[in-house]
Amino acid sequence: METFEMPVYLVRMDHPDGEGWGQHVAAHVLYLRRLIQEGSLLASGPLKGTPLRSGFLIMKGANRQEIDAIIAGDPFASEGLICDLRIEEWDPLFGCLSNHATGKLPQELKSLFPS
Repeated sequence: METFEMPVYLVRMDHPDGEGWGQHVAAHVLYLRRLIQEGSLLASGPLKGTPLRSGFLIMKGANRQEIDAIIAGDPFASEGLICDLRIEEWDPLFGCLSNHATGKLPQELKSLFPS
């Protein structure tokens, strides 16, 4: 298992529905496209079946402060269109994003993945 370059973060943004969202969604998506090109955004998209418009982002950054700064630069943030924001550090040990993992398996799992 490879070691990671930077920590990975799961970001959930909830937005009020309405005119403001519609006016700024294109700028938000262009911002996300730039983050993908820069390598700090791995994936993003809307959540389905939520009471508010909600999006989920998988990001990588040197630390939580860097992720906070990236989110602060989002047009939705500068326009006050994020009514709930949750950011969690995540270690994607298994699956298609495992190349971004720390590679530090819990002791209980080490026997399943011999070196």
